[in-house]
Amino acid sequence: MSSDSYLHRVVRVLSAFRPEDDVLGPSELARRTGLPKSTVHRIMHALADEGLLERSGQEARLGLRLFEIGQRVPRRRVLRDAALPYMADLWEATRQTIHLAVLEGTEVVDVEILHAPGGPDVPSRVGGRLPAHATGAGKAILAFSPPEVVQRVLENGLPRVSGRAVAAPATLLRELARIRREGVACDREESAPGIVCAAAPVLGRDGEVLGALSASGRSTRTRVERIAPAVHTAALALSRALGRRDRPYHTAQRALAAWYVPGVAEGPPDLP
Repeated sequence: MSSDSYLHRVVRVLSAFRPEDDVLGPSELARRTGLPKSTVHRIMHALADEGLLERSGQEARLGLRLFEIGQRVPRRRVLRDAALPYMADLWEATRQTIHLAVLEGTEVVDVEILHAPGGPDVPSRVGGRLPAHATGAGKAILAFSPPEVVQRVLENGLPRVSGRAVAAPATLLRELARIRREGVACDREESAPGIVCAAAPVLGRDGEVLGALSASGRSTRTRVERIAPAVHTAALALSRALGRRDRPYHTAQRALAAWYVPGVAEGPPDLP
């Protein structure tokens, strides 16, 4: 087997993993790639040895090293560069601290922050992380993410960042259902005492959630109901600039049936 053909087979195995997959076994990978099961098995072992796959019994998931390599691709920079003009407009409109955040695992990471003069000391920094369920941006992202993403958050537990953070899965699911209806998430001193924010998702061409914009301020001076429309408008405008189609929410709409839990989350709403 030539090194070139082997490389192509390795790429086929890695490319067989889909966004909704957690772990896959050699039989399913062989089916998806069209490669012999014995070949897939050897490739899986080699990739696991290099940290590009992580073994879970006879199955495997994409590995942390592959994730780390992927982070070197300038996706964040592209998103940040596209977002900066809209963040500046939102800053002018609200005079609040403006965040651009993305989801990594069960946490949100701030990609860019525009600080308000005299604003509060927000518990975040560029590159900083907070549990997704405890922030407005994180909840905005989760509300439009596939069900397995939120399931991963629930399985990881809901640690209390502050005394007001959501700690019950049923409460979080109800809140995500509301966010999907209204398009805006709120943080009422959940990420830190004295801090409130409004956040809205940034969606890509096919409705996939890329991140979220948020505006944060002091709870004694800021009413999230007043700044929420500006945040929502900025996120929609950025989504359109990133190539969003006319009906950006159809991906989330398809996922809503899987979300519906009688007595826990509200039924699937009709999204625009």
